Amino acid sequence: MWAGSARTGRQLPAAIRGGVATMKLKTLGAALLLGTMPVAGVAETYNVTVAAGHPPVFRWVRMISEQFIPTVQAQLEGSGHTINFSEQYGGAIAGVGEELEAVEAGLAEIGTCQALFDPAKLAVQNVTYYTPFVSDDVRQVATTIDQMHETNPDMTRAYAENGVVYIGAPIGIDDYLLMTNFPVDSLDDLDGRKIAAPGAAINWLSGTGAVGVSGNLTTYYNEIKTGVYDGVIVFASAALPGKLYEVAPYITKFGLGAQYAGSLCANEAWYDGLPDEVKAALDAGADAAMTWYHDDLENFVGIALTKMAEAGATVTEATPEMRAQWAEGMDNAAKTWAEQLDAQGRPASAILSAYMDAMRAAGATPLRDWDKE
Repeated sequence: MWAGSARTGRQLPAAIRGGVATMKLKTLGAALLLGTMPVAGVAETYNVTVAAGHPPVFRWVRMISEQFIPTVQAQLEGSGHTINFSEQYGGAIAGVGEELEAVEAGLAEIGTCQALFDPAKLAVQNVTYYTPFVSDDVRQVATTIDQMHETNPDMTRAYAENGVVYIGAPIGIDDYLLMTNFPVDSLDDLDGRKIAAPGAAINWLSGTGAVGVSGNLTTYYNEIKTGVYDGVIVFASAALPGKLYEVAPYITKFGLGAQYAGSLCANEAWYDGLPDEVKAALDAGADAAMTWYHDDLENFVGIALTKMAEAGATVTEATPEMRAQWAEGMDNAAKTWAEQLDAQGRPASAILSAYMDAMRAAGATPLRDWDKE
């Protein structure tokens, strides 16, 4: 049994890993941490490195500078404790998907642990990407995942196995859209078309007749422009700054769903040694960052769709019949994903049921009950 709340630090120690390179990295991290380990009850100044693979132009990185750090520092006023933050973004010490390893090794005390880009280590955290058509409410999705980390030991198991602690500030991704260089009046229009999607979202194209192609935001524009594929599954808050409407001007809102991509995590050994006042300040900073992030995101999504329409894009709401046809025709990738992880000793089926139950209880009306089929 895995005991302890996600933010108490009372999680099991990191699993032992073999390999000379890994041991060298952990030895370096341990040496770095020796100089920063606090003594409980004594006023301290802590030097804390925060790492993110993405550059600060991304909202989930900006929330650290604009909300998390200022809130932590404000919370520590009068406590006798202070923190000097060193912000290392854009791959300065860890690339996208490498943040967890950097935090585990002690190269950074805090980082953006991105489940979407580190699925091998944070597998069950990707549950939302295997359950489309559940909800377009990004705040509810993020809140649900945050609460599951707080109350469900199965959710924090992956962090404990990798020597880190879940801090919070879940990164929600707004409702995914279909953007194409051709009009979509029915699902028949997707037959034979090459559509790019990120990670597990490529499973969403099963049953549509489209040819799924693995892609990412950095290449979408040029690959649509050069005919590598005919469209993408993407979210509005990224489509506008990426100018995807220039090459894929047909935007169809299918309600594929909002998603969860990652959160802030801390080095377990470092976190365990912090006094309660500092832990509470980190919690407050994460909560404030979560609120700021989703307020800013929700405001921007409407602006993004409006601006793309003003720039010449055609924005269309898919009919309920089209949405139902897409959902009903999909393979149940969630069931396959969960069964495969269950066989590895990871409780994905339990997580799948817990997530779906929580979303239904919050008022979501999934087009398919992925956990009950």
